[in-house]
Amino acid sequence: MTLHLHAFDTPNARKISVALEEMGLPYEVHVVDITQGEQLEPAFLAISPNNKIPAIVDTDGPAGAPISVFESGAILLYLAEKTGRFLPKDPAARVAVLEWLMFQVGGFGPMPGQVHHFIALDDPVERRYGLERFMAETRRLYGVMDRRLAGRDYFAGALSIADFAILGWVWRHPRHQVDLADFPNVQRWYQALMARPAVQRGFAVPLRRG
Repeated sequence: MTLHLHAFDTPNARKISVALEEMGLPYEVHVVDITQGEQLEPAFLAISPNNKIPAIVDTDGPAGAPISVFESGAILLYLAEKTGRFLPKDPAARVAVLEWLMFQVGGFGPMPGQVHHFIALDDPVERRYGLERFMAETRRLYGVMDRRLAGRDYFAGALSIADFAILGWVWRHPRHQVDLADFPNVQRWYQALMARPAVQRGFAVPLRRG
């Protein structure tokens, strides 16, 4: 059994490389260079119709048949179900993981992603409104996370796919100009996860060519 990870060096892709390493699953990387428009090629669209990375192909899917999965949240859920790891069976504990996974997918990703967009603009007028709006919301989300992690090691009890999802975006905190010292519980959590050998391997996976 080999999983094929189609990805580029982005927060959403790093969620998956970290999860694959933590789960101990064998996989091959196929770089999709989004700076060169490779996400629009027919072969990639066949497995990711929204032309977004990451996507996976599992040659040993349900009933032994190949399956492709796109959208990072769906991939994390698929891998957790496949391995029986990082997604509890207990209904109440499972709800907490799903809540924080959806928190990331719906908010803590789209909002700092907008910061990344506006911060790159040259026109100060265009930059100002977008950065004021989306940086404020990004910091609010960091505050939500910081309060959640007060007295907790992880977002939903034990280490879970919710942590992997959020980690991919906290990793980019320098790019969206957030000092983790302002959010000490997030900083503690981030440093603890980044010290894990499997997480380090996940971030070391080459997701660019050359």
